[in-house]
Amino acid sequence: MKHITLKAVVDEDKCIGCKMCEKVCPVNAISVVNKKAGFKDDHACRGCANCADRCPRHAITMVERDDPFDVGVDVSKFDYDQIRALCEKAHLNPEQVVCYCVGTRAEEVAAALLSGAKTPEEVSSMTGMRTGCTIECIQPLLRLVEAAGNKLHPNPKGYQWYGKTVTAWDIPEEVKKKYDSRGFYFDEDRKLLDQIVQIDARKLDEKEDK
Repeated sequence: MKHITLKAVVDEDKCIGCKMCEKVCPVNAISVVNKKAGFKDDHACRGCANCADRCPRHAITMVERDDPFDVGVDVSKFDYDQIRALCEKAHLNPEQVVCYCVGTRAEEVAAALLSGAKTPEEVSSMTGMRTGCTIECIQPLLRLVEAAGNKLHPNPKGYQWYGKTVTAWDIPEEVKKKYDSRGFYFDEDRKLLDQIVQIDARKLDEKEDK
């Protein structure tokens, strides 16, 4: 969950309609119409300041909201077995933090996807994920979006992501053989990561309670 306290405000006199703000908004909230940037709904803004930080004309500023609000997905409203299955398919533990800026866990992203989100931008809007640094969390987000059965397409408005990076589960056998004698232990790493994915903190808590 993220508490939204800021919003972006555009000074139309300074805006030149370059669309840089469109390209860097992680939730597709801002758009340029008639060569001026703006919001159809300022509640769509997640207060990340990407647009303000990158506007070449300093036409956008961040201001305090009069009506701060929370965004997030209630995991308890979903079948946790489905959540776990989706996270495991993406090679992530449900309780794993996948966005450190906001504190979003994989289970909340899975819940957003189960509720109908299909793109990284939609998940970010629902959970607040990727509205901090907007960088570190994109890879686990792409893995979860794809694990939910959605095709990954570049953001048509901008350049927020370029595709998935290779993980321990994607390394070709020829690469493993090539580097096996040089101190790399790909299969052992994958085995350990799989064990982490399988940890069920809820069951561990139940054992401790007993």
